[in-house]
Amino acid sequence: MFKLNATWALMALLAMTFAGNRVNGQHNPHWWNGRNTIVHLFEWKWLDIARECEEFLAPRGFAGVQVSPVTENVIVEKRPWWERYQPLSYKLETRSGTEAEFAEMCRRCNAVGIRIYVDVILNHMAADQGKTAVGTAGSQAEPGMKVYPAVPYSGMDFHETCGIYDWNDRYQVQNCELVGLKDLDQSKEWVRDRLVEFLDHLVELGVAGFRVDAAKHMRADDLKIIYERVRNLNTNHGFPASARPFIFQEVIDHGGQTITKYEYNQLGAVTEFSFSEEIGRAFRGGNQLKWLVSWGPQWGFLPSEHALVFVDNHDNQRDGGHVLTYKQPKQYKMATAFGLAYPYGISRIMSSFDFTDRDQPPPQTADGKLISPQFDAVTGACTNGWICEHRWRQIYNMIEFKNVAGGAGVNDWWDNGDNQIAFCRGDRAFVAFNGNGYDLNERLMTCLAPGTYCDVISGAKINGKCTGKTVEVELWGYAQIKIGANEEDGVLAIHQNSKL
Repeated sequence: MFKLNATWALMALLAMTFAGNRVNGQHNPHWWNGRNTIVHLFEWKWLDIARECEEFLAPRGFAGVQVSPVTENVIVEKRPWWERYQPLSYKLETRSGTEAEFAEMCRRCNAVGIRIYVDVILNHMAADQGKTAVGTAGSQAEPGMKVYPAVPYSGMDFHETCGIYDWNDRYQVQNCELVGLKDLDQSKEWVRDRLVEFLDHLVELGVAGFRVDAAKHMRADDLKIIYERVRNLNTNHGFPASARPFIFQEVIDHGGQTITKYEYNQLGAVTEFSFSEEIGRAFRGGNQLKWLVSWGPQWGFLPSEHALVFVDNHDNQRDGGHVLTYKQPKQYKMATAFGLAYPYGISRIMSSFDFTDRDQPPPQTADGKLISPQFDAVTGACTNGWICEHRWRQIYNMIEFKNVAGGAGVNDWWDNGDNQIAFCRGDRAFVAFNGNGYDLNERLMTCLAPGTYCDVISGAKINGKCTGKTVEVELWGYAQIKIGANEEDGVLAIHQNSKL
């Protein structure tokens, strides 16, 4: 009897260990060595992304791309961006392209070391349109009756219809309809099987992981079961054997609500919205920059390895408040530079299109087809309604800074007791910020070897010469650091690779 119990105990322990390893693996983004930043190419077409991977992202040291939802979505009048978040089926046919084009993008991006992370909608299906809904792949559905034949789903696969009125009511948040979207019941095996089939197919095509939309509106226990059932990553795309999909989950948690980010961070990374709010507050002048010395968990943020961090995302850049966007370029570049320079979290850069109202669609033709970004022949910046923050020199040069800094910690922090700060990353990199209305002009420790360095914010090192300001580092690592109050950018950054 003892032997039997011991055998069962050992089997149970092994099963728990295996399950734990599968979940823990979902925190690994599977970046190529020396790369560590994701860019969200919001609403781009698949073949445009493939070309961007090859021609810009890989040469600039980016690590991955978050892409817009890939599933067939309902066609809404005027084609607002949010129609992509209203699926009618799991067919891979959207305005971004066909399944074959999606597969080609995955292949081409993986080949140059750029991982693909898909924004997936597991919480719901399309809302009632007041009529038969038609999708981007030609499917039809009756959302008012909760009938989606192309999956297929019927009324028995959804929670009962109710609205969310109290965000501290766990039942409402996780069972009722978010802005009228038909809420799937993830506790049902049929629903789980359909979701796993969908995710498995994306893995087969070569994705590295998923951004899980509206995760807060699903029970963590249900998500855990779904995540664990998803197959390992496809080794044909360069992933090691037994590699698990990287998962980062949208959980908006500013504190004070019943459902928190800490219910989900053991399953995968979580979007740390407080990072976005607080970094915006600081660089808007609402909090002194000197306090950023303790940036990270001491601010109430998740552990670094569990936090997907960003200055803005496609939702909150439209919500106002403290969040910075491309519309405040100087402060936005400063906040982005700090987020990339300070070693906290899993970094994601936003790449937007220009908008003047919240529902505005991406650049499109008169008949609703997406328009590809066009680039300035000299600067490389986007010119036709796409903002492409990832192509701003001050941002893509900080990607290299972050790669060079690697795992080095923060040392030799300096501040003026207010809004001028500077710090080193080991002996690899140095950055300074001037958030005051007067010049920064100080002799500071850069921690770098003696020599002349190119400031990668005001310019770039090209063919051994600097197109911007230079910094002379003395024998013991000190340098005179100058950032004028009226300069275009309130940042100066140098690193080992920017030495002339």
